[in-house]
This record gives sequence, structure tokens and C-alpha cells, in this order.
Amino acid sequence: MTLKLKDIAEKLNISQATVSLALNNRPGVSQETKEKVLKATEEMGYNVNVLSRNTSKNQRSIRFIIYKKQGLVVSDTPFFSALIEGIDQEARDNGYSLVITYLKEKENKAEIRKLVKEEPLGGIIVLATEAEIQDLKIFDKLNVPVVVLDSYFRDAKYDTVVINNMQGSYQGTRYLLEKGHTSIGYLCGSIRINNFEERKDGFFKALKDHNIEWDEKLAFPLEPTMDGAYRDMSHILETGCKLPTAFFSDNDIIACGSMKAFKEKGLRIPEDLSIVGFDDMPFSKIIDPALTTIKVYKQSMGRLAVKRLIERIEGDCEAFVKAEVNTELVERKSVLKKN
Repeated sequence: MTLKLKDIAEKLNISQATVSLALNNRPGVSQETKEKVLKATEEMGYNVNVLSRNTSKNQRSIRFIIYKKQGLVVSDTPFFSALIEGIDQEARDNGYSLVITYLKEKENKAEIRKLVKEEPLGGIIVLATEAEIQDLKIFDKLNVPVVVLDSYFRDAKYDTVVINNMQGSYQGTRYLLEKGHTSIGYLCGSIRINNFEERKDGFFKALKDHNIEWDEKLAFPLEPTMDGAYRDMSHILETGCKLPTAFFSDNDIIACGSMKAFKEKGLRIPEDLSIVGFDDMPFSKIIDPALTTIKVYKQSMGRLAVKRLIERIEGDCEAFVKAEVNTELVERKSVLKKN
């Protein structure tokens, strides 16, 4: 029976990352939680003995390192849970075990080198969403294959799996233009990461291709958390600033936080303001109105990263590759067609 972290996580009302840590007997999970996970795993018909990890030198293992610089973008959200599920499932399907490690900017990175030396390891996948190129230097001398996930660095010699951010933001902005909006604002994350920069490029390219002149006053920097975006947008609205008829947002979290602030100000969506998000988070379907957004194939990205890493581990790969996963516009109820 194939293990699905999602099923166990939903049963216990915890994150998939917590389930994976518990099954791998890793730090960061209480003993009580570990026992609950193991009990639920048995009750759902999975073989705990098969799932349990050991440190045999013959074991094939992949380490997934979740790098946190600010922790405002990389958090326990459905986006990253879906990435983890895709990674874990593809690893299992190929006979590899998965070990998850969290690495923060200010932590002693020598600990990672120690873990790699002490535990058998086939390769590493690094979640580099919040990383900068200098943060990857720790992996240069580990002498194991490395795949970088969710961020691209031109000068880094690693295989990379990323979102086609520019395509997605271009799609979303063009959709607003096709609905008759010519005054389009940008809900941009105040913490800048590579994904957001690439989405900005797609946004501006769509405006340029449609001969729309950009007004700098329509860029609203917001903290990329639900509460932070709501707070920052509330403060902006108090200034009585000029508002466009539509917004493109760096992600769904920023969009939803802003929508709450707009509604409290008496602004109707989409009658007064249209909004397009990015990521297609599960909550985008159930908020009112449901959010038009850009779908990211998160599990597919995780699976693709594992496939490339296994090619590195088991094959003779010379060239480094950059794999961009295309996006898809999901039309819901947050955009009004103008006459």
C-alpha cells in the first residue's frame, strides 16, 4: 500500500512535513506527536517497519534541506507541503528514503557537513526559495549530487527545477488586460526572492506588450504573509492612495491578505477591484470571491527534482540542466470584465 503523507496529515490535523519528520525519527517533533503518527500509520494499513529508517550503509537516502533565510516566504503552507509530498512519493517509488532537514541562515552550517559524513547519503535536494547564491556555497564541497529546487542562480553549477514564473505572471496580467483593465496595480512582496523578481518581469512585459504605461504609485509592497499583507494594505488604504481597477499579486497569500483589507474598507471584489493571484493555494477556491490565480504544479516539481537527482546519483550526467515547469491560469470569480 502506497504511503500518502497527505492522508495521515489530514487524519491528525498536522502538516505533511511534521508527518515526514515523525516517520523519519528526526528532531523537531515531540515524542507524543511521533507516537500519534505511528499509531495512525498502522491504523491506516501502512507497514511501519517498512517505513522506519535505519542508518545502514547500504540504505539509499535523499536529504531534503529546507533553507530558511527570513522564514516569511518558506513556512508551513500548502505550497511547500505539496512539494514535500511530491519529493517523498517519487523517492519511495524509486526505492529511496527521504530525510528532511531544516537549515536557517544563522545556524552553524558545519552541522550539515557533519550529517553528510555520518549518515549514508545518495544526494541532496535544496529548497532554495529564500536563498541567495552565497548561501549555496556550503554544498559545493560535500561531494554528493545536489539539485536546487524553486530558485535559479545563473552562476551556480547545479541542476535546477523551478516555476516558469515569467510565463505565469504574463498570463495573469494579460488576462486582466483582456478583461478591459488598463489601470493595473502590483501587490508585490516586500521581501524580494528570485520567484518574485521573475514574476515582476512577466508583469511588466505584459504591460509593455499591450502599450500600457506603468505608474510607480500602483506598486504596493506588502509582507508576504497573510497577516502581514492585511496589516500593510490596511495602513496603505488609510493614506487615501490612488487605486487601480485591478491588481496582479506576487502570490495568493498576499492577494488574500489584501482582499481582507479591501473588504474592511468597503471595497467590493470584483466590482470595485479585480485581483489575480499566483500559486493556486487550496484556500483560493473557498474564499469569497474565489480567487482567479496561476496554478503551479507543485507535486510535479518535487517529483522532477527527485528524478533528476537520481539521474545524477545513478548515471553519468555531464551537463547541468534547468527545468522550468509551466503554469496554468485558473479562472474563478475575482476578476470583473469591464465594458
